[in-house]
Amino acid sequence: MIRSFLTVSTGTLASRLLGFARDSMMAALFGAGPVADAFLVAFQGINVVRRLLTEGALNAALVPAWLRVREAEGAVAAAAFAGRVLGTISAALIAATALIGLSMPFVIAALAPGFAGQPTLQLAVDDFRLMLPYLAFAGPVAVMMGLLNAQHRFALAAFSPILFNLALIAAMSLLLTWRLDAADAALVMAAAVGFAGLLQLLMLTLRAGGEKLAAPLKVTFDATMRGFFVKGMAGMVANSGPQLLIMAGAVIASSSPAAVSWLYFANRLIELPLGIVGTAMGTVLVPELTRAVSAGDKASLAQAESRALELAVGLALPAALGLIVLREPIVRTLFEHGAFSTADSAATAQALALLALGLPAHVLVKALSPAFFARGNTATPLLSALKGFAVAVVLAVVLGKIAGAAGIAAAIALGAWSNAFALIRRGAATFGFSIDAAARRRLPRIVVAALAMGGLLWLTAALVWPLAGAHGLAQAAILGVLIIAGVAIYGLLLALLRVLNWADAIAAVRHSPLRDLRG
Repeated sequence: MIRSFLTVSTGTLASRLLGFARDSMMAALFGAGPVADAFLVAFQGINVVRRLLTEGALNAALVPAWLRVREAEGAVAAAAFAGRVLGTISAALIAATALIGLSMPFVIAALAPGFAGQPTLQLAVDDFRLMLPYLAFAGPVAVMMGLLNAQHRFALAAFSPILFNLALIAAMSLLLTWRLDAADAALVMAAAVGFAGLLQLLMLTLRAGGEKLAAPLKVTFDATMRGFFVKGMAGMVANSGPQLLIMAGAVIASSSPAAVSWLYFANRLIELPLGIVGTAMGTVLVPELTRAVSAGDKASLAQAESRALELAVGLALPAALGLIVLREPIVRTLFEHGAFSTADSAATAQALALLALGLPAHVLVKALSPAFFARGNTATPLLSALKGFAVAVVLAVVLGKIAGAAGIAAAIALGAWSNAFALIRRGAATFGFSIDAAARRRLPRIVVAALAMGGLLWLTAALVWPLAGAHGLAQAAILGVLIIAGVAIYGLLLALLRVLNWADAIAAVRHSPLRDLRG
């Protein structure tokens, strides 16, 4: 499991780093005004659908169902089931794309009610319509990625999202050279989103070769498909809590100038560790736990759940502390260029610190939800996600009036913790989480190491960061040194507390065979 986790995490890390480059260029291109707000509302809508489908959410529904069909009826029946899923999802998304395009003014009014009566509304409508073709490509991409993951062929699915960011970076490189008007540049970028989805689909199709992963293709809404989609929709919504929370925040923030942009750029920094850990959890854990539950293998179940919890806490907690401590250096280095001002950086950094408080909760949800999905229970994660969503919306309305974008960010973090605590309570009451003795020994030590690292990093940053001044290269160099120092300190503390044993870690990585980009 560790090797599969590292494969998915590496692909996600590469995609997220390219995403930072993309967003840094976006900040320079659009700044944090009406054009940026309009584009980012549309882009967040597409991003939510993209992550609903392609970053482990559909995986939670498709993989257990496909594995059950294959084990009960064989490979041919599993391919036929996948063909029905692929054909039906593709047809449904094409129809949905057409309907959304026709009703786009109403969609934007719902996503950003603060845009009503402003030119920003029409800008967002135009941008979103040009992005819509992506939805038609996202369905087939998601199904093919899920099928590859179900067969433990993680590499291709993990690295294919890189194309999405590469296409947008290429488009922005040209736009920064041509120096188009910001509104026109936003339209070009919106059209590039659809093209990026096409590239992703072509790569998966070509690399899969002639294998019949899903054949024959068929559109049907029979009893089997209806049952799958009922569970699948519940699983996708439950697994997309972070995206839904930030969307809710954007809806409420839309009435405040530039607040949507500040929240978007702050959340992008949260998505780096969340994507690396959370996406890998959803991708790798579901097939592992499904096999263990089906076989009644309690030892494998405890092993998978324990290692997942250790990885979740061991990576999310220090990441959250690091983002809080280094919030201003990170935001200034990445985004304070071109039209993105010093005031924008300060507001974004404040939102980042508050959003980071919810990062461990988001990752815990990603680690705990597969235990429910593997048992065919999508209702509990769905209800927990909806509860967290409701908490976030209510608090965002209240805190947003008091503290603006910072209050909305705090509400999103509290909504995430509500979701996590609801899952913990329900899981403990129903089947109980299988945590082995090693995890019970390591988890408190991981927390101590992370807190110590956060304190030392804060002291170091307070002494070193002022030396950077306003020079961009000096800021980047010092930020890099601080991040490396934080990682080194944390690794050393884990070793001193006997949490990390390098020989065991290397053995775990070598435990399973390496799969190439074709599987």
